[in-house]
Amino acid sequence: MRQTVIDETWTGKLRAWLTAPQPIERLALARIILPLLLLAFQSSRLLHADEWLSPVGFRVPDLGGDWRQPLYIPALPVGLAWGVAVLITGAGLAVSAGLFTRASAAVFSALLAYVALADRLEAFTVTKMGPMLALALCLTPSGARYSLDAWLRRRRHPGEPLPTHVSGGVIRFFQVFLAAMYSGAGLAKLRGDWLGGDVLWSHLHDDYQTTFSWLLGRAVPAWGWQALQYLSLLFEVLAPVWFLLPWTRPVAVIAGLSMHALIGLMFGPVIWFALLMSTLLIVCYVPERWLLRAFARVTGRTPPGPTAA
Repeated sequence: MRQTVIDETWTGKLRAWLTAPQPIERLALARIILPLLLLAFQSSRLLHADEWLSPVGFRVPDLGGDWRQPLYIPALPVGLAWGVAVLITGAGLAVSAGLFTRASAAVFSALLAYVALADRLEAFTVTKMGPMLALALCLTPSGARYSLDAWLRRRRHPGEPLPTHVSGGVIRFFQVFLAAMYSGAGLAKLRGDWLGGDVLWSHLHDDYQTTFSWLLGRAVPAWGWQALQYLSLLFEVLAPVWFLLPWTRPVAVIAGLSMHALIGLMFGPVIWFALLMSTLLIVCYVPERWLLRAFARVTGRTPPGPTAA
């Protein structure tokens, strides 16, 4: 009888953690939701593609190699600008539906990178994250299940079982990225005024103010905003610890979702960033049984036995 040898060294444990199969539902949820959020964020620009990418609108001129402009991308003809808008929309919707997933995600990632570089004045966190997230979906079996690709494959091969799990490294990438992003943001805030200044309170009164933030600003005392500022800083700086430890992970997920809910409600256009980060939180760290139950309820059937993608 063959015995399984378990490597108890730290490298062996790390390898086991990286390769342990993860439910494909995590990856499928990322593939379905993330492209829709990225398109929603770009929608105001896509509707005015001629002013966004062509000479019709304002564009920073070529500064001739000035250090403040390391890369200059010339404007597109009006017709081509509209073509890019149509193509990026079609590619994003195809990724979400899981149609020709790898090719669609590759096109989506390339176009997101292009528009981010072409419109650097309005580059935002979502703009910078988009190409990387789309590329991750391209390089993983994100369309292996709960997709049009999977439906078409099942019609061609009715007896072939659909995968239920993916290699752990696929999901670990998103998990490590999210924890590192939180921690990096927290460490950057430590170098600013977040330990002493009224940063959060001052943010309530900028151009992104909403009716909700105005009402909340009148209702919550000054010390309450200072407490929220310190709590968010503590959550972000130590995010790798909170998400690594099993007993703190559920609390970290709730704290993160609550923080992004407040961000989305209080800071207007930042709602797309809040929704994007909330989706990543759910994809990465929501308990597996909750995710499987949700997908089973939506599809109306219990997932089959384990089959790796």
